[in-house]
Amino acid sequence: MYTTASVIFKTFAEAGITHAFVNWGNDHPAFLEELERERVESGKTAIKIVTCPHEMVALSAAQGYAQVTGKPAAVIVHVDVGTQGLAGAVHNVDRGHAPVLIFAGAAPQSSDSRIKGTKNEWPMWPQDVPDQPSIIRQYMRYTAQIQSGKNAGKMVLRALQIAKSEPKGPVYLWARRETTEEEVEPSIYEESLDITKWPSVRAPGLSPTALSTIVDALLQARFPLIITGNSGRNPKTVPLLSTLSNLLAIGVYTSCPFAVCIPWSHPNYIGLSFGGKNDLLNHADTIILLDVDVPWIDSVGNKPRDDARVFVIDVDPLKTTLGWSHADAELICKADPETALSQLIDAIEGPNARGRLTTEKLSERKERLAGFRSAWVNSLEAAEKVKSVAADQSTPTVPFVLATLRQAVASQTPSKGEKVLWINESISSYPLTWSHLRPERPGSMIASGASSLGYALGAAVGAYLGAVVAKKEHDLIAAVVGDGVFLFGVPASAYWLARRYNTPFLTVVLNNGGWFSPKSSMLGVYPDGLGSRASARQLTVGFGPEMPDYSQVAAAAGGAWGRRVERADDLQSVLEEAVRVVMREKRSAVVDCILQSI
Repeated sequence: MYTTASVIFKTFAEAGITHAFVNWGNDHPAFLEELERERVESGKTAIKIVTCPHEMVALSAAQGYAQVTGKPAAVIVHVDVGTQGLAGAVHNVDRGHAPVLIFAGAAPQSSDSRIKGTKNEWPMWPQDVPDQPSIIRQYMRYTAQIQSGKNAGKMVLRALQIAKSEPKGPVYLWARRETTEEEVEPSIYEESLDITKWPSVRAPGLSPTALSTIVDALLQARFPLIITGNSGRNPKTVPLLSTLSNLLAIGVYTSCPFAVCIPWSHPNYIGLSFGGKNDLLNHADTIILLDVDVPWIDSVGNKPRDDARVFVIDVDPLKTTLGWSHADAELICKADPETALSQLIDAIEGPNARGRLTTEKLSERKERLAGFRSAWVNSLEAAEKVKSVAADQSTPTVPFVLATLRQAVASQTPSKGEKVLWINESISSYPLTWSHLRPERPGSMIASGASSLGYALGAAVGAYLGAVVAKKEHDLIAAVVGDGVFLFGVPASAYWLARRYNTPFLTVVLNNGGWFSPKSSMLGVYPDGLGSRASARQLTVGFGPEMPDYSQVAAAAGGAWGRRVERADDLQSVLEEAVRVVMREKRSAVVDCILQSI
């Protein structure tokens, strides 16, 4: 017997989906029956099922999987309540451009014993809401109801086609229980859909006029600057951006980066920020905004020079889903970054541009970049040497923790730290984590791409599974999180998942005793207000003095190894042991680093 659920699973597999992260409910009998049919008849299921005790962890895992493989994963949740349980991860997969297919069942519409799948349990009445997809429609690239098993396969392929087209993102399909229980003829189930006829949309490149204008500006500029943040979501752009930068000695600056856009050690990589003042704007006379959501924040005094020529290159250059986004620009180009970078390189190496940039001007650019690079790196290295600024002179600083972590990983992994996947959700320490962990390889550090907390723990599990599928040999997967993030990540669910599916990872908790970000936001508006003198506990943003023992939460839920570190001098040995545990014992490890309290 085949049902609509049979068709859905079969289409998933044929479309290349390997994993479904699931949270089952009373809307899924047909799916559970179908999985058992597959086991009985073939000894395995068409796709691998990952049981997730919490929906946000499921969607975060699917995002991590998609980021590592470049391919969609599926998430299956339970009616309206499971859709709501996806929580802030919905925001992350939208803003993070993660191609994920979410399927939710829906309460039966009928209460008629003649209809298979009809209402037969009391929760099905309160779960029958007027407009279930409206819960998350504004975050989706596409939402649709499957109404028959006869076209369910085509509905799945349409959704995936949209999810994989730029700007990539999540899609949501749903079906009532009567529909998923609908029996279909073997001929319908066995119908073969030609996947090659459902390609994603190819993003355009630069027009000839735009290409010529931008090349001319780059050649004429005294100090050209590329500001990016997300181009590295496509790993193929990383060597292209490096090449373009080398050809013309163009500075590269990352603003609110959520992917490795250029190797940390590249000589023309001259800084990063998550807001704050960008003094490089005072120098740049030509600026390319390459796939970046927040190139600068005007209200803190950032502004390009009046004579600066600004060009925007992005698959969504107007940021059409943001309420407000604008940069004064000469040209705004809707173009794929990989294609555009290739066009710029070809044009610069072509006969029309060759020789137009004098050796003297190129040397002047390189010298200037070397000065900016040296100043930035020197400031980072100086910060790493400061073990503590606390009164006790033992509580470590964040730069010291991160430098020690980088060194511990390098000393304990076969690749000397090169084959490590970093997952960065350190929030108020975002720029420090990017700067001090020094990611080199494309895809070697990932982040949610957005601002809803709780992504990293689930993402680590999904990234591990994705790496197996993509045949990426990571020595270690390591997540750097704040203490608030750790709790948002539903750790009991995440570490249970890691043990269940043998996906061990290292977690380093930067524990400042609460939520620093809301306190920082308050100080940004009221720097000398009454709250500026209040304690974290008084402001209701502190977790102390009786803070949770984060490592032991992971130990209880998933058998993780854990330690709390309060002294800078103890960090190296504890971090090295944690890395060894993950690599040799194949279990997760959590190091809770106590920092100066907010």
